[in-house]
Amino acid sequence: MQTYLVASAVGQDRPGIVYELTRVVRDAGCSVQDSRMSVLGAQLCAQFLVRGNWSAVAKLEAGLPKAANALGLTIALNRTELRTGAWFIPYSVEVVALERPGILEEITGFFATRDIGIEDLYSNCFLAAQTGTPMFSVSITIGVPEKTAIAHLRNEFLEFCDELNLDADMSVIK
Repeated sequence: MQTYLVASAVGQDRPGIVYELTRVVRDAGCSVQDSRMSVLGAQLCAQFLVRGNWSAVAKLEAGLPKAANALGLTIALNRTELRTGAWFIPYSVEVVALERPGILEEITGFFATRDIGIEDLYSNCFLAAQTGTPMFSVSITIGVPEKTAIAHLRNEFLEFCDELNLDADMSVIK
């Protein structure tokens, strides 16, 4: 029987730090099932869903905080289980617009008010190439419940984006 652990680590980025973390996972007898890693500012933000038998996960829970401390990372560990019973269709949402406060809240609020979960999200701000205008972009993977009328949802989302002057696309992930 597999046991699951979510490990989140934040700290000063440097080459090799992800290798060090994944080596600790392997040395404990666990495997990384899923992961997300980004550098935000000068900080590494890493999340791992780790699986292993009960004793391997317990060994990792004891060893990972020591390794993280030696690497200068702040770490959080949470036992979890795999999601069951939630059937959804993954859709990709891409939005680009002029940067302004509250834009991410408005976009995520659209889906929250419709009980549509956000599975993955990546956003950034950048300057437009020719004009230097501050721009915002976000890529979101949403989980649309299987009984949702997709055409209606897509139309509502595109109307919402038109009202806010957002350039957007929503398509099924193939």
